Amino acid sequence: MNGFDAQLTIRTRRLVLRPFGPQDAQRITGVVEAGHRFLPPGAPGHVSGVRQWLRYGVHELQRSGQGIHLAMELATEAEARIVGAISLFKTQWGIGVTEVGYGVHPVHRGRGYAPEAVTALAGRVFADYGIRRIELRANLDNAASLRVAEKAGFVREGVLRSAGQEDDGPRDLVVFGLLRDDLADPPPSGPRLGPIRLETPRLLLRPFEAADADDLLAAAQDPEIRRWMKWSRDFTPERAWDFCVRLAHQNPETGAQCAIVAKATGRLSGAVSLFAADRDNGFAYCGYWTAPWARRNGYAAEAARAMAAHAFARGLSHVGLWAARDNTASQRTAERAGFTREGLLRNASLLPSGTRTDMAVYSRLPTDP
Repeated sequence: MNGFDAQLTIRTRRLVLRPFGPQDAQRITGVVEAGHRFLPPGAPGHVSGVRQWLRYGVHELQRSGQGIHLAMELATEAEARIVGAISLFKTQWGIGVTEVGYGVHPVHRGRGYAPEAVTALAGRVFADYGIRRIELRANLDNAASLRVAEKAGFVREGVLRSAGQEDDGPRDLVVFGLLRDDLADPPPSGPRLGPIRLETPRLLLRPFEAADADDLLAAAQDPEIRRWMKWSRDFTPERAWDFCVRLAHQNPETGAQCAIVAKATGRLSGAVSLFAADRDNGFAYCGYWTAPWARRNGYAAEAARAMAAHAFARGLSHVGLWAARDNTASQRTAERAGFTREGLLRNASLLPSGTRTDMAVYSRLPTDP
């Protein structure tokens, strides 16, 4: 591991922690105009620099492998609202140490968003990235920040004299540390289903990226996809971007969503997913679609077989797959991927047209060839 996932997204009870992106331009412009100071270091001081920062500058830390900047967005409101920012930086992958910093919009302070975000981010990096220690440094006279560290379970380790610098002079810094074993409820050590990167002879299966949004939008206009895939209804550029940078990266404990990329072209060729995993009973479901420019190559079957193998490697013992009764192309794909037809569920699903359909039921087991 030598870097954080570019699309790292974490959902808490009240927040979504996710990468900044071009869709935030209006909100960040308002923050800069108002002179609020909670954005990560390097944020623009003038509105003219907002779009460039959102497109490139805010992602430099992640591209360098040294950390990542994430927006704190309210998850409980119909209209997304950025209430703060949180960052990992100075990451030393060789020894498994990183540092966390955060800022909250003045209007939203005092509501516990910062400790909620710090706790969630710490849990994720301990579980998924091989980090063993997270450091947090706060000005000795910043009582609010000291309380955040304590509420998030960090242990106060000492004071660095005159180690910080503010506009009016040097500041003493309190050093806090958090080890994985310090957590009252340590994150699960077992592997999640996602995010993942898999490789087959012809394909790369990887997390969706912002650059996939245009191809995803183009695929959503295809008549066959619109016939069978409910997600394609009323699909817009904004929804395509939101899916690629946020929605496709949610719930890694119970699913994995991968873009199918043909090695021959490097272009998005479709998608394959595992979802609704039930670890207690050892099963999950598989789904897929293929872009019109990539059909009749067998890509979906190759990807579905790889995803089933990934599920079995993660301890599951049954991967199910449903295909609409009249979607013979999807049924052929399931069979080519080694899935066995088990029966027909009558009137079991709703098509994008609003009509109901029977669903052919397939499954694949670890012992299947």
